[in-house]
Amino acid sequence: MKQQNKLQSILFVLGGILMVIGVGCFVFMFKQQIVSWLFLLGTVLFATMQMMQEYEGNNITVRRLKNIMNLADMVFIFSGILMVDNVYGFIRPAFSNSIDYLSYIYNKWVILLLIAAILEIYTMHRIEWEIKKENKNNSNI
Repeated sequence: MKQQNKLQSILFVLGGILMVIGVGCFVFMFKQQIVSWLFLLGTVLFATMQMMQEYEGNNITVRRLKNIMNLADMVFIFSGILMVDNVYGFIRPAFSNSIDYLSYIYNKWVILLLIAAILEIYTMHRIEWEIKKENKNNSNI
């Protein structure tokens, strides 16, 4: 994987920290109007910096895992949008029935966040393992 420069690394870590602070404060109902935007900003920073990181090798498994990681990043961003909607309800007018809104949209950011986190953890560890295996094979040649 291509290494990030210092600014990209700082933005990546800052995005992760904002995501954790945003979710923690939101769950404990501390200033939800503000922390929902912090979470969304954190997801955008985290996902953007991670998507900018490229794999320059030829291993098809790592390329596939990187694509799955990019999908997880998009799900992180969508969960942030749904968290902000949870506070402000800007998607609510799109539904004629408030029960449908509650059934399909309200508080579903939690499910998306869980899915994205599981995909992120899985792909991160698998990519690391595949790159170590690739480097070991290259050093044996």
